Amino acid sequence: MKGEKYRQGLVISTIKDGTVIDHITGGEALNVLRIIGITGTTQEMVSIATNVKSTVMGKKDVVKIGNRELSREQVDRIALIAPRATINIVRDYDVVEKKGVSVPDTIIGIVRCPNPCCITNAGEPIQTRFVMEPRGLVCSYCDWVLSCDITSHFL
Repeated sequence: MKGEKYRQGLVISTIKDGTVIDHITGGEALNVLRIIGITGTTQEMVSIATNVKSTVMGKKDVVKIGNRELSREQVDRIALIAPRATINIVRDYDVVEKKGVSVPDTIIGIVRCPNPCCITNAGEPIQTRFVMEPRGLVCSYCDWVLSCDITSHFL
């Protein structure tokens, strides 16, 4: 209506039970869903807000997943691309647990080594293993450094 001021704000429906992933790096929500195995063909109720204003982060993404709690491995995956994310467990409409994510020192079986000559890419039954260092993820077998575009290397 002309002359009326509209209140701006983020409106996403509440969930009765499930997980809210907040403080995701802006623009990464769809990657977060992909790396935890949620696609358009899965049954979860999912709400996504991307690039919303955040006083702390500038912009952030938020994901709500109904009737699902994340495993430790899924939280570790999220930490690799959204290190400031918070995980909120919701039960009967109340947040019963709130925790931050932390990147583990060693990442096993989550990321594929981009080095075609690495033993993990030779058809051997060996799980990938990366160590987190200041320069990025370092393959324990071939010393390849993975420092950008990590999401395209998730298994």
